Amino acid sequence: MYLFKRRADLKKHLDLVRKSHKSIGFVPTMGALHNGHLSLIQAAKKENDIAICSIFVNPTQFNDPKDFEKYPITIDEDIKKLNHISTDILFLPSVEEMYPEGLETAQTYDFGSLETILEGKFRPGHFQGVGRIVHKLLDIVEPNQLFMGQKDLQQCLIVRRLLSLIHSPVKLVVCPTEREPDGLAMSSRNTRLSPASRQKAVGIYQALLSIKNNFGKDLHFLENAHDAFDQLKKQGFEPEYVDILQLEDGQLKQLDQPPGNATVVAAIAAWLDGVRLIDNMIIQGNI
Repeated sequence: MYLFKRRADLKKHLDLVRKSHKSIGFVPTMGALHNGHLSLIQAAKKENDIAICSIFVNPTQFNDPKDFEKYPITIDEDIKKLNHISTDILFLPSVEEMYPEGLETAQTYDFGSLETILEGKFRPGHFQGVGRIVHKLLDIVEPNQLFMGQKDLQQCLIVRRLLSLIHSPVKLVVCPTEREPDGLAMSSRNTRLSPASRQKAVGIYQALLSIKNNFGKDLHFLENAHDAFDQLKKQGFEPEYVDILQLEDGQLKQLDQPPGNATVVAAIAAWLDGVRLIDNMIIQGNI
């Protein structure tokens, strides 16, 4: 595996790759890699000649400085995992390398209502930071395909919108959420849970499953979300949202009436043991 820390060196190498008419699959991460990340890299390897992973904890997408400081850093273990699955290239830049102009900028992106609900509502500025770093990484890597996980569905939709805004030819591939045997969505933040809270964390998945199983049985489907919110509180969570939404024209809209054949998503964010966990589930349709 090649490891690059400087943009110029990576771009020079990738220029040679492209001259050989090889396709490039790209998986951007913030490290603390788990099997969910690795499955994305394996998908990139399967569909492309070269698979690139980046590890960069992006400061501009953290609206809470304490959350940024607590984000797990496991570079040595990450490199071992990447080597184990024969990743072709790791890009491991510094903050100065990615933001030579500094962290403040006037550049903004029009993400529409996606930026005002769910994660956008509770993490103001988060998606602008996501847009900035993904835009920068795409300019450096220039991949054929970009691979992301459904667990961060709203972020996937933000990136899909970004690709449209910057007229990028890159194809976004959204892969299914990888889960632990008990159903908990794999996440780097899971490592910060105590053993007792780790056992309890599966309650988020169970709440989503309950919403899905009960959806369509009656016209009071929104009560399922309210019930799930209350149940999570009783289990010791501090839920921020439990919502059922309709996906239409790349935007998520609050669902207030039966959706017909539209794609429907249930999404949850909740705090547990000082750790913020998110998950979602497709209730009907596909993304």
